Amino acid sequence: MEEYKLDRTAFKAQTVDEASNHSAYYKKLSWQERLKIAAYLNSIAFNYPLNNPPKMDKTKFKASSSKTRE
Repeated sequence: MEEYKLDRTAFKAQTVDEASNHSAYYKKLSWQERLKIAAYLNSIAFNYPLNNPPKMDKTKFKASSSKTRE
């Protein structure tokens, strides 16, 4: 995979007030749009292709049912 570097020209210094306005933008988005953004950010953070996330290792989990009910 390619090694990515942060493009520092794409960002700017902001005041606290300017930065806090980002939450208002995301609150206006639908939950589906926010989910797409979260999936994209996860793919960048954990270095996997957006449309091909890693499979969950299901051997690490165990499901059990509770047969005793009161």
